[in-house]
Amino acid sequence: MALSDYLITDDLTIILALVAAGLFLLHNLYKPQALVHPILLGRQSDAARVRNPSESAVYRNYGTGMLGRFPLRPNKDQQVVLDLVKPDADAPRTLWSTKIANPQLKERIANVGAGLTRAVGLVPQESNVLLLLNDSIEFIIADLALSALSVPTFTVASASVLSPVLERHPPSVIITDAEVLPHLLELIFDAHESEHHTIVVVGDINSAKLPKLNNVKILRWDDIETEGAAATKSPLSVPDPNDVYTVSFFATPSGDLEGAQLTHLNLTAGVAATRALLPPSSAMSPLDTIVSAFPLSTPYGRAVAYTALFEGTGFATVDSTKLIKPEGSAAIGLKDLRTSAAYSISSPTLLFIRPDHLDSLTEAITQQASKSSWSLYNFAWRHKLAGIFEGYITKQSLWDRLVFDGARIKVMGKGAGTVRAVIVSGGPLEAQNLTPARIALSVPVINAHSHPLVAGPVFATHALDLQTFPTASPSLSASAADAYAFTYLAPVGPPTVNVEVKLVGVDDAAVEDGGDPIGALHVRGPSVGRPLSVEEETQEEEERGWRSTGERAKVAANGTFKVAPAGKA
Repeated sequence: MALSDYLITDDLTIILALVAAGLFLLHNLYKPQALVHPILLGRQSDAARVRNPSESAVYRNYGTGMLGRFPLRPNKDQQVVLDLVKPDADAPRTLWSTKIANPQLKERIANVGAGLTRAVGLVPQESNVLLLLNDSIEFIIADLALSALSVPTFTVASASVLSPVLERHPPSVIITDAEVLPHLLELIFDAHESEHHTIVVVGDINSAKLPKLNNVKILRWDDIETEGAAATKSPLSVPDPNDVYTVSFFATPSGDLEGAQLTHLNLTAGVAATRALLPPSSAMSPLDTIVSAFPLSTPYGRAVAYTALFEGTGFATVDSTKLIKPEGSAAIGLKDLRTSAAYSISSPTLLFIRPDHLDSLTEAITQQASKSSWSLYNFAWRHKLAGIFEGYITKQSLWDRLVFDGARIKVMGKGAGTVRAVIVSGGPLEAQNLTPARIALSVPVINAHSHPLVAGPVFATHALDLQTFPTASPSLSASAADAYAFTYLAPVGPPTVNVEVKLVGVDDAAVEDGGDPIGALHVRGPSVGRPLSVEEETQEEEERGWRSTGERAKVAANGTFKVAPAGKA
């Protein structure tokens, strides 16, 4: 048989060949490209070339480098906390349910500062004020007014530490909400204190239900602000950035009372680190609206709120940030996240939430998506998962339009189409839950780690790092906490742009053999506050500036960390 006989083709063969070639080209042309080059994800921390015995090397964010300068503030004009309210930004934004521009906000801050000075006689650097307020615009106004007066504030991370704070660190003045006032007066009454208290109350007071205490003077917030508006305001001296601006009290894992002293510099550095959570290509702007699950009474929560203040974005918090929760309303997860809808803010674009919120969102969206068509849902899930394995994620795909968009609308409401990034912190996040969350939300999910001593995040994953790693078997010699954290928890990324970390108590032999360092986590940097329990330090200790977090951590070869939850058995 001649060779030409084997080359005889009909029209069907030609058509099938063209279809096969077209499918091959389409597959390669439309195959998603990674959103960030894998080389950038292979070395996310810069490590010092030398290390001390029983310690790891010192790690910094790769973008900062070992010789880079830490960003101390969002820009050079923000020297103190009040500078975060930029005078040249006059576009209004909504804070909780109050629409206000920076000039009006600064005017209210000045009025409250003048009113407090006249009514209670605050003395700069000597007086102190306990801010016993739920998250609100009044919290921000009081906080900034007192910072301008050089009067340090006290905050409590939860109502459980209020009693020991009043006992050991009695404030000159207390500013509180009307709904918190009865609880506060009960504590004062039960303590049988003879010391006089001045309390400024935000909101309506039902005096009939309040206990009568001779040593308590109650003033109204509205009266303070009105009196300040009518007063002649004299120029104030600008605080030093290194002055202590606030003390945030919290309970340690062992139950002891601790406080983080934060300076103006600590908070402006925390804002700089919070802004850096998003890449420059999708930086925060006045078009954003932030919803946060972290109270302003904590350093991390305040850094998030003041980042919103600096950027001119809308801002609100959820109900779980309240000091005293109403009985029977232990709102967690999706129910808690929906409480932000009570405020008249625009559709949220950035969510700063806890792992329980993320898990609830993922589960609810997945359940809704699977109800449409199980076979179509499985097909869509596989395609979305394949994109993530390629380092690519989008919410504009065909599978989103067919399957996931409707599910997100049913679960998230008006935020389904506007949320563009989710930052998770405040607890351990299971590694197995991260990829499903990215599929369900189809936006960058940043896993961050915060600590009560640090304004802003300590660690944070790259916004476009979609890598997944197989789960390794825990070491037989590892403790229960180490085995749990270093096997099943998601990485929290490298140190943020102005924090450096090291691990203490590492196994030198294991590290020299190429193993991953594991040890007690120590941090330092401009966003790291000073523990109140550290009363005196030698000059050498102060220059070193290392603070123990009470946590254990492990650093991988790519410079990302995993952190064991403090106090976990």
